[in-house]
Amino acid sequence: MLKIRLQRVGRKHDPSYRIVATNQRTGPKSNKHVAILGQYDSIRKTTNIIDADQIKDMISKGAQVSPRVHNILVTEGVLEAKKINVLPKKTPIVKEPTEEELAAEAKAKEDAEAAANAPAAEESTEEAAEEAPTEEAPSAEATEEPAAE
Repeated sequence: MLKIRLQRVGRKHDPSYRIVATNQRTGPKSNKHVAILGQYDSIRKTTNIIDADQIKDMISKGAQVSPRVHNILVTEGVLEAKKINVLPKKTPIVKEPTEEELAAEAKAKEDAEAAANAPAAEESTEEAAEEAPTEEAPSAEATEEPAAE
C-alpha cells in the first residue's frame, strides 16, 4: 500500500521536508519512494506542491495520507476536508456529567456535610460550657510606661 508522508531533508536544526509517496513498509529515509510530490518547510511555513492532480489520483486509488500531510494538503487547498488534530492526547476525554447527575451529587454533598456538622456542633457547645473564660487582668507593672528622663 502506498503512503504519502514527509521525508526529512536539510541540515541540523533547520528541518525541511519532502512530501513523498512511498511503500508503507519502507522507511521515509530509504529513498525508495515512488514519487516526490512536493516540499514543506516547517520553519518558514512554506509549501510547494509539485502536482496536485497526481496526489488526488493516488488518494483515489487508495494511498493513505499521514495526518500532518493531510493538514498541509487541506491548507494548500488540494483536499476539501477538516484538519486532523496531530497533537498527542495527554489526558483522556472525560465525559461531562448531566444536570441530573450534578444535582444528585450536590445533594449528596450537602447531606454528608449536614451529617458531619450535626454531631460536631453538639460537642462544641458542651466543651464551650465546660471551659469558662478565665482572663486575668494585666499586671500593673506591664501597663506602666517607663518615665522619660
